[in-house]
Amino acid sequence: MTNNLPQPQKRKASTWSAIWVLPLIALGIGLWLVWRAYSTAGIMVTIDFTSGEGIQVGKTELIYKGMVLGKVKDLRLNPKQKGVRATLEVERQAENFLLEDTRFWLVKPRVSLAGVTGLETLVSGNYITFEPGKGQFEDKFTALAEPPPLLDHLPGLHLTLRTPRLGSLEEGAPVYYKQIQVGQVKGYELDEDEQNILVGIVIKPEYAHLVRKHTRFWNASGVEVEAGLSGVKVTTESLMSVLAGGIAFATPDHRKDSPAADPSKVYSLYDDFSAAQVGIRIKLHVTEFAGVEPGVTPIRWQGVQVGLVKSVDVDDDLQGAMLELNMNPRTEDYMVEGTQFWMVRPSISLTGVSGLEALFKGNYLVVRPGNKGDKPQREFEALRKPPPLDVRTPGLHLIVTTDKVGSLSAGSPVLYRQLQVGTVNSVQLGSRQQKVVVGVHIEPEYAGLVNKSSRFWNASGVTLKGGLSGIELKAESLQSLLAGGIAFDTPDDDAGRVGNGTRFDLHASADQALLEGMLLELTAERGDGLSVGMPVRYLGLNIGSVEDVQLSDNFKSVRLTLRMIENPERFAQQGTQFWLVSPKLGLVRTAHLETLVGGNYIEVSPPAKPGAREQQFKLLAEAPGVTAREAGLRITISTARRASLKEGVPVTYREVQVGKVTGVKLAPNADRVLIDVLVQPKYAALVTRGSKFWNVSGIGVDFSLFRGTKIRAESLETLVEGGIAFATPEGAEQKGPAREGEVFILHDEYQDAWLKWQPRIAIKP
Repeated sequence: MTNNLPQPQKRKASTWSAIWVLPLIALGIGLWLVWRAYSTAGIMVTIDFTSGEGIQVGKTELIYKGMVLGKVKDLRLNPKQKGVRATLEVERQAENFLLEDTRFWLVKPRVSLAGVTGLETLVSGNYITFEPGKGQFEDKFTALAEPPPLLDHLPGLHLTLRTPRLGSLEEGAPVYYKQIQVGQVKGYELDEDEQNILVGIVIKPEYAHLVRKHTRFWNASGVEVEAGLSGVKVTTESLMSVLAGGIAFATPDHRKDSPAADPSKVYSLYDDFSAAQVGIRIKLHVTEFAGVEPGVTPIRWQGVQVGLVKSVDVDDDLQGAMLELNMNPRTEDYMVEGTQFWMVRPSISLTGVSGLEALFKGNYLVVRPGNKGDKPQREFEALRKPPPLDVRTPGLHLIVTTDKVGSLSAGSPVLYRQLQVGTVNSVQLGSRQQKVVVGVHIEPEYAGLVNKSSRFWNASGVTLKGGLSGIELKAESLQSLLAGGIAFDTPDDDAGRVGNGTRFDLHASADQALLEGMLLELTAERGDGLSVGMPVRYLGLNIGSVEDVQLSDNFKSVRLTLRMIENPERFAQQGTQFWLVSPKLGLVRTAHLETLVGGNYIEVSPPAKPGAREQQFKLLAEAPGVTAREAGLRITISTARRASLKEGVPVTYREVQVGKVTGVKLAPNADRVLIDVLVQPKYAALVTRGSKFWNVSGIGVDFSLFRGTKIRAESLETLVEGGIAFATPEGAEQKGPAREGEVFILHDEYQDAWLKWQPRIAIKP
């Protein structure tokens, strides 16, 4: 039987199914997450420290050149050695720095004589930093106990100095050239022979050319003190070199053209400038050389040693000697034509004692520098005696003429209010031999005291005045008593200035010179504290004096006669006020204490605007304007207790007194204390209805175990007597101006927010 059924078609089944898509996607996401985690995760690095002090997990960071590159993730004891092991997670961008020679250390505040480092850690906290090294990748390191010394690859000239004594030198100490810091000390170590110390220094690139092959270095550490009868001379390069040590250098004058410095050469570090024997070589011929000792005799300028005698070569005829001087390099610009040298020996005369220190330390040479910029010179002839004062010397050169010279002589003092401000240079007859011409030099800082109104008088000897009231003896000074002297005064500060060569007359006495001005009459209720000769002052300056004190004709008051010397027309006007100034003693309110020594005086205040001429005035018992200040804004402050508040204690705004307490009383029902306060008129606008008042009496102490002790006190016055302070808010919180008699609450202490208020309130002028 035939099978008519169709034949089936065979086809191989597919192994792919859509259900596999999800696992593949999940696999891709997983691989991406793994890669992402790897690429963003840091490198774990361990660093061994000797101590974990200052290191905090999750807070201490790894910082390099100001960039945060990692953070401490774990801190535990080192199992193999003493110390701790910190584990840091470092960003992968720093992987190239994690090499075998990389050095790590902890940065924290360090205070040394050379300076303060790591100061920023006081705010941000300690951090770890590093110095990149070389070699293969490494993730285990041992931290340095101290920051490394200055690096050799710093820009500049790197040199090595050898010294047997370190002194006070330390890392970071300055290196000076003519007192300008041009470098610093990198560090130091023992030499191979263990007998010397090698000191590494670096000179800034811009100053590297100053160091030559024959440059000398010396230790400028500490202070060199030279004491004598003339005083104490202190020599040092700078305050920093006193504290942290320092090095100075210079090149000898005859070695200026030597080759540049050789970094491979080891230079000697001398103990001081003298030992270095560096400076300018000067030859000086002298005719008298007694007491001159090589290596001992100094050369000075205005009391400062600027050189030293190095050798003495006596002339063949024994009539003189050639001295070789070693001058400080800073004097190089002044060793020119016109520079003068002379010998100083002890001298005693009526004009004074000079060169007294030479009695104990030996004679010395003085140099007067020439004009900077003149032709350089290296050989000089010493003067036989000190030269006369050069008219080019800074100051004011005057000529004073007189009929009798008295005991005046060259060297006599010129006095202004008993303070020596100049010297008599010369005393000689005039061209016609009828007058004595006296040359006077006023020191530069006092030249402004002389003008066209100045009056000069002979202050030589003693002036005696006698009468029923006693004997008055006057002498400007002991020096003028023995050697003579000239004194002067300047009645009018606004008179025209004078120049060199101006002539003045020399009066016989101060009374004759100053007998000028205008007489004014004062009337006082009492004569307590008043006396003849009492000065009259304006703004601290004497402008007159009391010539007479006597009872009035009706015996009911005291009449004073004043002689106003300085600008009398300004004070002889209606509205001028005079009052007596005498000492006021109290616990905190002590005033005019100078009158305990100098005596009482009369203070004067001219009117604000010129008025009619007036020569009779009333002497006030105290400064004017005191009663006028009683006007103002009167308010009341309520408080639970009085504390130390009392009448007269100050009321302050921003620690400036703007008022005072005028009374303290109990409230009508005795449940509160009411304090009456008067605010000065010009400050009344500062008090608004929103102002806050608090008690600043005594002293406040806040103690905290972690923050320490904080002591608060408004001022010494409030500490002793008590006081009230207030603050005013800004804007709408002011609630309008305070009204007369308004009542405020007195708080025991202020709130911090009140001190931050800064309202802009115009006060009356």
